Amino acid sequence: MVFEDEMRARLQHVNAIIGDYMPKESGFQKTLLSAMNYSMDAGGKRMRPIMLECTYQMYGGKGALAAPFMAAMEMIHTSSLIHDDLPALDNDSMRRGRKTTHIVYGESMAILAGDALMNYAYETACRAFDTAREDQVMSVARALCILSEKSGIYGMLGGQSCDVECEGRALTEGMVEFINLHKTSALIEASLMIGAVLAGAPREDVGILKEVGNKVGLAFQIRDDILDLTGSEAELGKPIGSDVRNRKTTFVSLFGIPAGKARVEMLSGQALEQFDSLSARHEFLRLLLEELAVRRR
Repeated sequence: MVFEDEMRARLQHVNAIIGDYMPKESGFQKTLLSAMNYSMDAGGKRMRPIMLECTYQMYGGKGALAAPFMAAMEMIHTSSLIHDDLPALDNDSMRRGRKTTHIVYGESMAILAGDALMNYAYETACRAFDTAREDQVMSVARALCILSEKSGIYGMLGGQSCDVECEGRALTEGMVEFINLHKTSALIEASLMIGAVLAGAPREDVGILKEVGNKVGLAFQIRDDILDLTGSEAELGKPIGSDVRNRKTTFVSLFGIPAGKARVEMLSGQALEQFDSLSARHEFLRLLLEELAVRRR
């Protein structure tokens, strides 16, 4: 298998699924729907829905049961990016190589678009009940519980709130790790877990996948912090140096780039070791987890 070819095929597949669930731009709320679609159409790695489908397939999942959750996961992630870019937070004007939502639609509509995508994500995920067999209904319910927890105050939003409140303050390593675990790792954990739950994976494996996502998320965020200092705007599709500009404490600002690279390598190695202990295998997903540790964007 050629990783790049498989990645392109999966990315195209995920984008098609997302497109199927996005709202038509009509009615008096047309501008809001347009802002939602603009934000989702900006592209991105789509790694969360890809991971979700991979674990679904890994444990023998068939059919379209995972599709609503794949779209919902990307909606929640994109919702967080819209709000992250707002003047009240990171105040960024570029995201994924194009103008951010508040630059195009204004700050008020961007706030509403972020709120709308979060709510519409749950509407979309609930559509899995429409195709679930009777023996799959509880799995869909469990998946919804994971999605809700990992995106809420004990997951992504909790991490974001801490990130905002602590901006400009000197933080300890423990506080930085708390932010990273909740703001970044939580949705990666959810993606790996939900696909497995929908396919009926053993509970022990779902727990291991949570730990894999935990470490992959930490490594991903540290790698992101490194790229914010060493990457280019052309590669990343957004301005670099935002952490320094916003006076954010990161693992890299505390310990330096070499230590950051070493931590990424260590966390990635531990995640792959745990992944290899699972009762099922997925060659592409393993390659994807490896790739995230050395990515350039």
